[in-house]
Amino acid sequence: MKEVKRWLPGALISILLIAAILYFVDLPKMFAALRAADYRIIIVAVGLAFGWLYVRALVWRTLLRERAPYWEVFHSLNVGYLLNAILPFRLGELGRAYILSLKTDLKFVEILPTIVIERSVDLAITAALFLSSLPFVVGVQGADRIAIVLGVVVVAGLFFMYILARNDQWALDTFHKISARWPSVQRFGGSILESFLTGLSVLTDGWLFARFIFWMLLNWGMSLVTFYLLARAFFPQVQPIWAMFGLGAGAFGNAVPSLPGAVGTYEGAMAGALTLLSHDGPTSLAVALTSHLINYLTAIVLGGYALIRDGQSLSGIYRQLTAFRNKSE
Repeated sequence: MKEVKRWLPGALISILLIAAILYFVDLPKMFAALRAADYRIIIVAVGLAFGWLYVRALVWRTLLRERAPYWEVFHSLNVGYLLNAILPFRLGELGRAYILSLKTDLKFVEILPTIVIERSVDLAITAALFLSSLPFVVGVQGADRIAIVLGVVVVAGLFFMYILARNDQWALDTFHKISARWPSVQRFGGSILESFLTGLSVLTDGWLFARFIFWMLLNWGMSLVTFYLLARAFFPQVQPIWAMFGLGAGAFGNAVPSLPGAVGTYEGAMAGALTLLSHDGPTSLAVALTSHLINYLTAIVLGGYALIRDGQSLSGIYRQLTAFRNKSE
């Protein structure tokens, strides 16, 4: 029952969104859009999607202060994405930290904070993309100024994280003082905050942080180009703002509770965003499904290879991770 309570809310969200998609979208038109797509452009997008993973490994290895071999980082990363795509409970982030700790001298508690900071910056960039493009999508006057303001907010957020990194012990002591009345909150939140603050230490090393930001921005730039090309394969009239809005929406859909692999939520968020721009729901859903299929393709090919290389299996890793998580709890 404990496990059911964990996955049931996400499963219900996914099922409801899938039902809505099947009810509201003209499926024959969607299949027609899939047949009419320019597959030459899609092939280029698939190549960029694989390249994206090679750069993402550089992002993570930079946060690890290059203390792990590149290919061990790369293969652990891909196993993590495969776990997220197939197994419940979003075990991929925990899984890649655990797997890398088995293959290197790094400890799990050293690795996990790097994933926390990576995902925090991902969230900031996702919000910036989505919110910066939203005024253009709804046709608000002064949209360019709003985008600039949001950019300043993101920079201010990074600066705030820098201040926290420089005063990590003060922040931790303040949290413990405020949460003293709630022991459970103090115990659970304190461990998360401590890991987060440890991950933020990258901000205090100027050259390391500059390299991290460079690889992260390059990685997101590749994402935007990949999604733009994918959308162009279906919509010849696509504009760059479509990539920003659609990719931002898809990232949020990927983050909400769902079935493994964000089934339903990813398609619902991305197709909904593109429908606002194109007024063509069936073709928008075709783009979202193709994008999700590419994500599965890269995860299965590269993650599957990494599992075979290490003599592992999904079921074996799942048992290890659930046992490790239960022990941690």
